[in-house]
Order: sequence, then C-alpha cells, then structure tokens
Amino acid sequence: MRADRRSEGRAARPGSHRHRRRSGFRGRRPLLALLISGFLLVGVCAATGIAWDPFNGASAQAGPAPGAPQSAGPGSSAPGGSAPATGQPSDSPPPTKGAAAKGNPKGAVDTGAARPSGALPFDMPQPAALRSGAAGKKLVFAHYFTPYPLSLDNASANGDYYTRHYLNPDGESGKHERYGGLLRDRPLPTPPKAGDWEYANLQQEVRTARAAGIDGFTLDMLSLSGKNWDRSNLLMAAARSVDPAFKIMLMPDMTSLKTDDPGVLADALATLGDAPAAHRLPDGRLVVSPFKAEAKSAAWWTQVMEVLKSKHGIRTAFVPLFLDFGAHNGAFAPISYGFSEWGSRSYVGQESSTRDVRRAHDMGKIWMQPVSVQDARPNQGIYDEAGNTATLRSTWTHAIEDGADWVQLTTWNDYSEGSQFAPSLHNGHAYLDLTSYYLTKFKTGSWPEIVRDTLYLTARTQFANADPTGDQSLLMSLRKGSAAPRDTVEVLSFLAEPGVVRTTVGSTKGTHEAPAGIHSELLPLKAGAASAEVVRGGKAGAGVELPYPVDRKVEVQDLQYYAATSGRDR
Repeated sequence: MRADRRSEGRAARPGSHRHRRRSGFRGRRPLLALLISGFLLVGVCAATGIAWDPFNGASAQAGPAPGAPQSAGPGSSAPGGSAPATGQPSDSPPPTKGAAAKGNPKGAVDTGAARPSGALPFDMPQPAALRSGAAGKKLVFAHYFTPYPLSLDNASANGDYYTRHYLNPDGESGKHERYGGLLRDRPLPTPPKAGDWEYANLQQEVRTARAAGIDGFTLDMLSLSGKNWDRSNLLMAAARSVDPAFKIMLMPDMTSLKTDDPGVLADALATLGDAPAAHRLPDGRLVVSPFKAEAKSAAWWTQVMEVLKSKHGIRTAFVPLFLDFGAHNGAFAPISYGFSEWGSRSYVGQESSTRDVRRAHDMGKIWMQPVSVQDARPNQGIYDEAGNTATLRSTWTHAIEDGADWVQLTTWNDYSEGSQFAPSLHNGHAYLDLTSYYLTKFKTGSWPEIVRDTLYLTARTQFANADPTGDQSLLMSLRKGSAAPRDTVEVLSFLAEPGVVRTTVGSTKGTHEAPAGIHSELLPLKAGAASAEVVRGGKAGAGVELPYPVDRKVEVQDLQYYAATSGRDR
C-alpha cells in the first residue's frame, strides 16, 4: 500500500516526513458516519482492465500479457507494486455509512467542463502565455498517483468503489477498520461514461490541470506491470491527445519498485519515454526524476542511464528527488541535471528550502521545489498541522522568492496522504484555484491583478483533540517538527478594493475589515456551519459557505482541512 511506500519518511530534518506511528488501541465498535448521498447521477458499469499501446495510438480492451499477474480488482497492482489492494467488488458489502462520507447536498460532480468565467479573483492568462518566453522556462508539475484516478469502476458515486470500500471502515472486508477507512476524501465525482471511460477520465484530469496552468504531471511509477503500469501508459497517451505541450515527467518510485537490475528499470523508462508526452529538455534529453533516489547509489543510476543510451539511444537528464537532500546531493552531483526533495507539509520549517535552492544553484543544478496543501495519513497514524491555507501559501511563497526553477505540487491525487490539489468532494476546486494565482506569479514574475472579490473558506469538521466514539484503534498523531495543532476557521479574501467581511461560525457572528489584495483572517472553530460574505455599502457581494458543519462528537478521526470558494457554485 501507499503507506508502505513512504513509511521510511521524507527527510531527516525538522519538518520532515520521517514517519512515526501511534497505536493506541481503543476497543470500541465504530459507529459509521453519514452516508454519501445526493449525487445527481446513478448507474453502474462493470470495471474492465484497459491496456494502452503508446505506439499505435489506440486503446484496446485486452487481457494481461502472458505471464503477467491478473488484477484482483479496482486499484490493485502486481506483486511488488504499492497500490491499495482490493477485493472483488462483487463480494463487497453494500454501501454503508462511510467514515469520511460527508454529505454532498448540492450533488457536485465534475463534468470536465472548462473553468467557469469568474471562478478566480484574477483573469487567468491563456496556456500559451504561460508556456512562452521566460514563463515557459518556469515549469509546474503535479505529482500523479495512479491508484486514485477519477473512477475505479465507472459507477455512480453514491455506490462506487470509493464509497463502498475506501471511505467505509467496513470496506474491503474490514481491512481498513483499524484506522477508520483508507481515505477521508475522494475525487470530485464524475458521471459514468460510455466507451473507453478510463481513457476519457484521464483526458479529463489533463484538461483540469492544464486549465489551472500546470505544465504536466510527474508520474509516480509504482510498478512495472499490472494495473498501475497499464494506467501509466494510458496517461501518456491521454496527455498527448489533449495537449501535445502537456508533459509527463517519469518518477520511478524507489520505495515501491522491487528490481535491483538497472537494465530492467531502463527498459521500463524507455517504454514510457518513447511516448511523445514524456518530458524532455529542449536538447532532447529524457527527464528522469526518481522518488527517494538515494535508495540506490549514484553508480547504480549511472548504469541505468548507460543502458538507456546504449540499448535505447536515449540520453537522460537526471533530477533525483531525495528524502534527505543534505546527505546525498554531493554524491549525486556529477550525474545530475538538477535536484528536488519531498519537503515538509507544515507551514513551519520551510526556511530550509532557501538554503537548498541556493546549494543546488551554486552547484550549477536546477531545483524543483515541492509545494503542498496538507498531509494527513490515517493508515500511518500521522499528520501535519497545515494551518488552514498557511502551508499552501508558505510553500508557494518560498518557491517564488527563493528562485526555484521548477515546482512539483505534492500531490495531485494521493488521497491516502490527504495531500491532493485535484478537485475533490470535500475541497471542490478551492486549492487548485488558489494555486493558479501563485503559479501565475511564479511563471510570469508579476502578481496578477485582483479584479473580482473572491473568498476562500477553510476549516476542519472536528476539533484537533476530538476523541472518536468508534473503535478506530490507530489514531493520527502530530509529526515531529510540525506546527502545533490549532482549531481555526480561515477566511482568505482576495478583494479588488477594501471591504467588510461578515462571518458566521456556528452561532457566532462577526465582521472584520479586509484590505484590497490578499488577507487571512482566523476565527475560533465552533460547532456548526461556517460562512462569509463581502459587504459594501450595506449590500452583500461575494459569499461562501462551507457545506460541512463542525461536530463535537465524531465517530472517526478526520484531520484534513475542508475548503470552499465563492468563485464556484457548489
């Protein structure tokens, strides 16, 4: 599972992702939370494995290659992969009240339509403007995690695999009961599709990322066969079909791939690297950016690159991503085009990125900076205090001010880490819309002009010290080096001119003055709903409501921040 892939941590320094576990057994039977309901669309389609041949440009409903292991179900992977293991959907229990299955009262779904006019506080430049000149040299990628695509079974969201198994503590025969269910959020539901629905859904994700200004995905290569491998190939083709300029950077995951043979990995990289969507430098070198590169020596990676060149005719630009950059950059410098690290998920401890960017540049290397929203991992018993949007704003500010060359959004869709930027059930498009603002500054060098009032509202739906009433036995504890837990509602305002913001948090009403530009106002978390609106001259303007109320009594621990924006109709 994903937990196994990253249980070794990110970096051995304050604010790092070196994991620790808390396993306080609580011995109470879980009382399941609210049933996901209210989705607009119904219907179920059986899931089928789809293999993609990047060389002939056509999809095929095909069985596994001779000798390849069969997929056990949605999201499963070959032995040695790290996707969540799943049981057969036909043997699963009926939909039940999932741990994080907060209601969806307005039936929000993702249809893949273009970003609506007025969704952002500024006018977003066209993709061409963000990809030309100096802006085109500042690249932004989003880390794509293949186990969690938009849909696992092409079923309606009120009874699909996410609802029945990943959000449900009793799902997959109760294997996730100990931590209250595998996930606390899911992709924003998308309607079932006819035909090659997996390919169509990947195309939709590419369109969504492109509309946000993102240049491409970093593809987490979890395995070299099975469902995750098939989905990797399919993504390469989907990206090319949507936009030839949208690129996929190859990121072999060295906590998951089980080969010690440099030639085996080189062959896999060559297969994906031959696809037109593979990210290459202008001089033709294929960019390879392994996750936890230090799992293998620099000499081993040199062999991989030699095989790529001698056997496949592929020259490589090596951009290793380290969990401990300080300990390994010197040994890898002679073979590297650039460096990256996974980074911290709390708004404190970000100052070290300034030092790391400078060190990379002093060595003549480019730097890919991690930018993140938050991190909460039920199945590992760990979380970071993100401080509402403070982590997102801090990591973006460092990428901009420290002079990073590239950015990696960590992550696009890893729902098991709660780190997703992609549109989700509990966050809508809020985090992705926010990132478009900072992305524009990063790429163009100028802050976008705020031309319309937009409010972003973030809060948890439970207090940080909530004691779940169910028998979830593994609770998340704060990661060492993180900011202290806080119970706050944040009203983040983007105003074209000064105004008054009127707020309601539970039964408490208030107002505060907000200047033109960006302003963060923190309010104490209260039980009940939260909302905010801009008021000028006695007239209400832009308004936002967080559709998930705060509860004092909870059955399952959920420490993610939920988000909403006034720029979109939820």
